This record gives sequence, C-alpha cells and structure tokens, in this order.
Amino acid sequence: VQLQASGGGLVQAGGSLRLSCAASGRTDIAYQMGWFRQAPGMEREFVAAITWSGRGTAYRDSVKGRFTISRDNAKNTMYLQMSSLKPEDTAVYYCAARPDSGSIVIVTTTSGFNYWGQGTLVTVSS
Repeated sequence: VQLQASGGGLVQAGGSLRLSCAASGRTDIAYQMGWFRQAPGMEREFVAAITWSGRGTAYRDSVKGRFTISRDNAKNTMYLQMSSLKPEDTAVYYCAARPDSGSIVIVTTTSGFNYWGQGTLVTVSS
C-alpha cells in the first residue's frame, strides 16, 4: 500500500489543522493506521493510531483532548484533526499502516508499522 500525507502548514499557537493520509494500492486489506511525528534532532514518536474498524484508538498523552484520529475506509483515507496546537507540536508528521490482525491491541511503535508516507510539515508559531 502507498500512503500520501497532506494538510500540513504554518499555524499560530492555539490554531487548528487537519491532516489527511490517502492510501492507494492494496486497499483491499484491513490496515491499522497511525500518525507519527519527528521534530528536528529528535526521534520519530507515536502520536495516534486507529484500528481498521475505527472503534479502537490510541493517543500519546501530550495530545489527548487536542487531537482526534479518524478514518473513512470508503475513501481509503485517515485523518488527524489537531486543535489547540502548541509550538512543541511542530514536526514532520508521517502516516503509517500495518495489516490489522483483528486484535484489540493497538500498535504504537515505529517498528510495528510496515508502510510509511512521505510526511507533511506542521509548524506552530508562538
């Protein structure tokens, strides 16, 4: 599967952005999907993930209550609605996918995802 992330940009602190991740190719397979981010000089870190059904979600603590992950399987697209953005949210955001085994366990590690998009830059100014 190929992933294309979009929606990044420059926003002031307190503002909002919505990221999208469009999947193409082998979309007939159920995928768990996730968002990760990488700030300059930092390791890539988990942000949020969602199961194939959309009923299971997970978030890193620092974005809980501010970010919402969702997906539309009919459109093969995943979203990340980001609100109350802070300068520390500045990073390149990557979407990722892995085959969904149907387990209730939501993977949150970079090594657990097989497919990656190219990233979209989010810059939050203070």
